[in-house]
Amino acid sequence: MCGCRPWQAPGTRATWRYTAESAERAVEDPGATLVARLGTARTAGNWIGADGRPVVAVTDEAAAREVRRAGAAAKVVSHSMDELRSATAALRAAPRVAGTAWAVDYRTNRVVVRADSTVSAGDWSRMSHVAAGIGGFVRMERMKGTFTTRLNGAQPILSTGGRCSAGFNVTNGQSDFILTAGHCGPAGSTWFADNQGNQQLGRTVNSAFPGTDFSLVQYASGKAGDGADVVAIGGGNGVRITGVADAAVGQRVFRSGSTSGLHDGTVTALNATVNYPEGTVTGLIETNVCAEPGDSGGPLFSDGIALGVTSGGSGDCTTGGTTFFQPVTKAMTALNVKLIVSAQNAGAAGQGSASPAPSASAAQGAVAPSAASPGSSAPVTGTAGQTLLARLTDTRNVGPGLLVIAGSLIALVATRYIRAEQDRKAYQRYYSATWG
Repeated sequence: MCGCRPWQAPGTRATWRYTAESAERAVEDPGATLVARLGTARTAGNWIGADGRPVVAVTDEAAAREVRRAGAAAKVVSHSMDELRSATAALRAAPRVAGTAWAVDYRTNRVVVRADSTVSAGDWSRMSHVAAGIGGFVRMERMKGTFTTRLNGAQPILSTGGRCSAGFNVTNGQSDFILTAGHCGPAGSTWFADNQGNQQLGRTVNSAFPGTDFSLVQYASGKAGDGADVVAIGGGNGVRITGVADAAVGQRVFRSGSTSGLHDGTVTALNATVNYPEGTVTGLIETNVCAEPGDSGGPLFSDGIALGVTSGGSGDCTTGGTTFFQPVTKAMTALNVKLIVSAQNAGAAGQGSASPAPSASAAQGAVAPSAASPGSSAPVTGTAGQTLLARLTDTRNVGPGLLVIAGSLIALVATRYIRAEQDRKAYQRYYSATWG
């Protein structure tokens, strides 16, 4: 999260409180509405088609006619959501195998189980046997690489647990916090801006991992400062965050991280389960957006709407891969905090008033996915008053500890490598887990 934003009149910062009711108003997705009306015994999920039209999977022709009358596209499938959920429940009940993940693929009406390169032949055989017992709609896939959380990297927020990226700024009304990934460190972790530990950023006051993957870092000063509503995307540019919503399958999304910068892709599944070496995390957003070590906790968004924070995945931004995100809505509900959003989103409202709910098109990409954008642009500057977090996540900066040797590219690369190795070892010691 960037800490600098365009100028605005003092006293106009606004927050938007996420609740189930406000989310329902904000995300008036026709596909989701039809699924709720018809029920999980007659439907099997919904997604956004290539033309931006909602598509609903149904199990009978009568349901298909109702979907078409509502203006959405219908796809008749063999297995209901009840059957698909029963399959994922059976997978969860089987002995846990680190390096595996699964999610419901709405568009193919299957449950896809993936196993990374660390899964042994014996475990693969046992999981395949479980899948065969569930039914032919469970597809097993071997993949290269490993499912890991995304620690380490450059331009970080630093703690004894490793390195991460900041996500979104949130508030409880008294103090401001960074919402980031839970695997970055447990409650009590102290975060610094530099290797020497001279510039304290804040302290983790609430952390949930595994199971879910989110945490709150409370600012040492108590406030996020100016620009708390802008996500840095590199090159001195930023995106205003105007609201929060749930992701939709087929939606085009964007991720920003302190290691790899801005990248985009689409949501491929919801409610995904990943068995990391450290433990199992459920309820995640699955995407084909790439990510790399150091991007953990970074924001996922689309059209200025906050969607998730980076949890982990496989691959990198050279070869591509799969990346999972903790939904922001669920994290904020559990933590009882509000998203700090652009004051422009509050319209004529004054300080402390709730910003308008984001539109359905913004929240759910009710346009062709290719037409979606990160959101409205906002300059990222390095002027006085900029928060410490802004200086860390602005990709034009290399951090206070590296400015001394900024004139030497070779020294910079060498230093970053040494720091990466040191933090990786610290992470291994801290969690006693295998680094993928």
